[in-house]
Amino acid sequence: MARDARRRAGTELSAFVALAASVCALAVAATRPPPAPVDPASLPPNVILILSDDQTYDSLPSRPAAMPWLQSEIFRPDGHWLWFPQAYLSTPLCCPSRATILSGGYAHHTGVEGNGDGVNFDETDTLATRLDDAGYETALVGKYLNEYPWARGPYVPLGWDRWVGKRNTDKGTTYESYNLIDQGVPLFVGDYPGGYATDRLGEYAVDFLRAQPTDRPYFLFFAPSAPHSPWIPARRDRGSFAGARVPMAPRRAMNSVRGAPPWVRDLQPIDDRFAVQLERWRRRESETLLSLDDTVRQIVQEVRDRGELRRTVFIFMTDNGWSFGQHRWVGKRCAYDPCIRTPLAIRSPWADAATLDQVISNVDIAPTIAELAGTTAPLADGLSLAPLVLGETSEGATGARDGILIEWAGDADVPPWQGVRTADYSYIETKGGSVELYDVRGALSPPDPWQLHNHADDLRYTRVRAELAARLQALLGEGDAQG
Repeated sequence: MARDARRRAGTELSAFVALAASVCALAVAATRPPPAPVDPASLPPNVILILSDDQTYDSLPSRPAAMPWLQSEIFRPDGHWLWFPQAYLSTPLCCPSRATILSGGYAHHTGVEGNGDGVNFDETDTLATRLDDAGYETALVGKYLNEYPWARGPYVPLGWDRWVGKRNTDKGTTYESYNLIDQGVPLFVGDYPGGYATDRLGEYAVDFLRAQPTDRPYFLFFAPSAPHSPWIPARRDRGSFAGARVPMAPRRAMNSVRGAPPWVRDLQPIDDRFAVQLERWRRRESETLLSLDDTVRQIVQEVRDRGELRRTVFIFMTDNGWSFGQHRWVGKRCAYDPCIRTPLAIRSPWADAATLDQVISNVDIAPTIAELAGTTAPLADGLSLAPLVLGETSEGATGARDGILIEWAGDADVPPWQGVRTADYSYIETKGGSVELYDVRGALSPPDPWQLHNHADDLRYTRVRAELAARLQALLGEGDAQG
């Protein structure tokens, strides 16, 4: 009993000492001046990256406008938007492109070369982890890498403070009756008013912005599924483009495959009936983009309401394009412009509105955001556009570049290919020995925007072909020490 009494006495004494220490600590803290408030102007910029899914490059700008609000903002003389008509995607497929955007590395360096390779992505060192370490509040809302979360359970990848990951199990769940993982908790969103994916994800994005403190910068990666096939618009937008003329390749661009590799020549010609169907799908793509336009407007408005437009950078782009019949091809993964080009615009409070002719790539996004945040990208294949974002729009502000790498590892439908896209030329080498060289802007021949005339064996282009072939090998060799 004496031992128990001593134990109780000792416990009571420890509790008293702890209480006394706490009181003393509070008294000392009360005598200290409160920390000085952080001046938001001294912080690195907020960054909002909006990534659409399978958007055609000529849908922005377009007439009639598929994204009327954003289109009007981008081309306002006082709008602070930089427009990049020469923007490309190094690998025109969802998962590889997204891995490139989050790392700054080409697909052959990230190890994510197809939609089934997301499990290979190194999540320990990404743009998110780098920004998180740099003091940013980070959020991903929408589509991550294909087949997430693999067999790992409903987890939140490293580096993300706020996570609403959309699971894309099949095309039937692209817009309605889909699954989310909200901070590690699986949720199901059924087919009901307000559940349309683009709108619902937009609400999550705006809620994240509303919850942000003013003394820390934030990075929001907003990645809805729009306008991915099957192109289901929000109910309010259905029929908005009925009967409208939408951008379509001329029939000769659909069926002229002279000079193309065997896999293209073996495709079925596009007949009148299928051409009509393609145009219907293209109208539905435009209608599906209307809800995304609404959401972009709401996100920008929330930043404006918070008084943060003067320290926030917006980037809008897509992960890959989509071919509605050019070269007889419907889909992505091809080496032609409908697959590899992206609409790309950056709003910067420090830059005047401008259209810039620099050739840029999705591999440049991570280094750009990283430099703005005062850190570096995990991989160094890309080129930072931060000087342009900060208002240095002079020629050569981002350094010299004479072409960007495009590549595809191949699958059962499209064989492996690799190439170089410059402002003037498209150079493609396809497995099996096929070589294509298109004079897109007409450097030596009439312009060929539909890439119909292969000049690979044209003697006038002998020097151009040799230079582009050498440039391809140099690009493939760059960064191998990091891969």
